[in-house]
Amino acid sequence: MKVIVTAGPTREYIDTVRFITNASSGKMGYACAAAAAAAGHEVTLITGPVALEVPAGVEVVRITTVKQLQQALERRFDSCDALVMTAAVGDFTVRSPSATKIPRSAAPFQVTLAPTEDVLARLGGRKRPRQVVVGFAVEDTADEQKAYDEMLAKNCDYVVLNPPAAMGADESEACILSRDGVVLEWGRRSKRALAGEIVALLK
Repeated sequence: MKVIVTAGPTREYIDTVRFITNASSGKMGYACAAAAAAAGHEVTLITGPVALEVPAGVEVVRITTVKQLQQALERRFDSCDALVMTAAVGDFTVRSPSATKIPRSAAPFQVTLAPTEDVLARLGGRKRPRQVVVGFAVEDTADEQKAYDEMLAKNCDYVVLNPPAAMGADESEACILSRDGVVLEWGRRSKRALAGEIVALLK
């Protein structure tokens, strides 16, 4: 199978040096890419800025912003068999970023945010019947119903639900839902082990 894995955070710049991002380390996505390659899949890893070694046998595409991620996926999604969307895609972008570094003397100043387009929802709208799409949901509470509803709204086949504490950690307290219900019960696992469970669903 041709498998795309997205990983890491995105950045939305305030000026030429400052940006809004999140705490994603990319560990989950890189673990999924490694597991998919080990299972014999042809893997493309689309990654935000992280300090991790690319798994052997994996094609890498580096992105920074949500727009760049969207463009990279738009070019590749139709020809892939599966998408594992582990990237922590920013929900907001800066409406009017400065073309130069904002000096300290300019403070106080305001930054106006605007919502980014939901990349996964856009792709879900054109998903082929035999494509497998795995989404991720980060929630403060273990709200399986909310995650399930988002999975349906974005036309995913599975959603991995985990808390914010999973970001940057080597382990994750997570469960996996399908359209038929829970396929992996809640439990603390290494991200490598969780990646193996996710890749096993790609068939």
